[in-house]
Amino acid sequence: MSTQRPSWAPEDIDLERPNAARVYDYLLGGMANFAKDREFAQRLTDIAPDAAKMARSNRAFLRRAVTYCLDNGIRQFLDIGSGIPTAGNVHEIAQRIEPSTKVVYVDVEPVAVTHTELMLADNRNADVVRGDLSDPAAVLGAEPVSRLLDLDQPVGLLMVSVLHFLGEDADPYAAVRRYVEAVAPGSFLVVSHIAAEDTDEQARARSLYQNNAVPIVGRTREQLAEFFTGLEIVEPGIVWTPLWHPEPTDDIEVPHRSKGFVAVARKP
Repeated sequence: MSTQRPSWAPEDIDLERPNAARVYDYLLGGMANFAKDREFAQRLTDIAPDAAKMARSNRAFLRRAVTYCLDNGIRQFLDIGSGIPTAGNVHEIAQRIEPSTKVVYVDVEPVAVTHTELMLADNRNADVVRGDLSDPAAVLGAEPVSRLLDLDQPVGLLMVSVLHFLGEDADPYAAVRRYVEAVAPGSFLVVSHIAAEDTDEQARARSLYQNNAVPIVGRTREQLAEFFTGLEIVEPGIVWTPLWHPEPTDDIEVPHRSKGFVAVARKP
C-alpha cells in the first residue's frame, strides 16, 4: 500500500487518516482520495451496501436544489462544506443557466480546497475559501466572500451533507443561525443530512466513523427542522432525499434507502 504524497496533495494532510470529503469523493467515483480513504469506504460499503447510491442521490438533490434557487431568482451561492469537486459542481450548474452567477465554495479539507482552486483558475465568478462551518465570522469575513457576494441581495446558502459532521458540542444550530442572519431576505437555505435511525446498520456505520476520528451525528426530522427556525420551508417539506422535487427518471420507490433527509427554506 503506497503512502507516497501526490504532487497535488498539501503537506499538512495526514495520509494515514481517512477524511469524510475524500471518502465521499471515492463513493462518487472521484480520484482525489488516498488508500486510507478507500479502505474506509470499503468498510462502510460492507456495513451499508447502498453507500455509493446514497452519495449519488445526495449529489442529485444538490443539482435540483440549485436549479430551484436559480428558478427563484438566486444569482449567488455560498456552498459550505462543498467537498472535493466532481461532476455537477454548483458553479457548473448555475453558470450554465446564468453565466454571471457568483459562487463561493467553503471547505475545511485541504485537498478539497486545492482541487477547487485548480478547477476555478480561469473562473472570475467563483472562488474557494478554506474555512470551517462552525466559524461563521471567519467564513463570512473571508476575502472571496466580500469580493464576490453581495449579502444585501438574496443568497443560496448551501449546507449539503455537512451538518451531520457537527456534534452538539459544536453548536451547529447557532452556526446556521449566524449564516442565515447574515444573508438578505429572499435567500434560501439548502440542507441535506443523515437521518437518525435506530438500526444496527447505522449504529455500526456511526461507530466506524467515530473510531476513525470522523464523528457523525444522525438527526430526526424534528431536529432538522430546528435549523430552519424562522424560515419558510418550501414544499414538500423535510423529506427523504429522492422525494424532493424528483425528476421523471429518479428512483423513488424506496426513498428511505437514501438514509438522508433534505429540505429547502426561504428567509422571509
